[in-house]
Amino acid sequence: MKMSSDAIEQTLTQFEADPLPDDHPAVEQLNKIFGDHTYFLDPNGLHIVETAQSANSGSQQGVVIKLASWSDESRTSLAPHPPEPTDMVIELKAA
Repeated sequence: MKMSSDAIEQTLTQFEADPLPDDHPAVEQLNKIFGDHTYFLDPNGLHIVETAQSANSGSQQGVVIKLASWSDESRTSLAPHPPEPTDMVIELKAA
């Protein structure tokens, strides 16, 4: 999912990662591979946030999905793999 700047800011209060700016050279290629998303990098790799069903109907939640892992210790190269849902759930919007 492509996130608004407000949703990105709210996500960053719950998930320590760096969002890739839309003008980053890798975003066009990532969009071709994974679709139009807001991408986040953290020490574990490349992630996106996908909407998830919320038990509380007054909020919107997202689950962090890992798309690629760092393939080297200097974190200069990513190795894509099948999407892996993580245990991290982000509270995106309150009612």
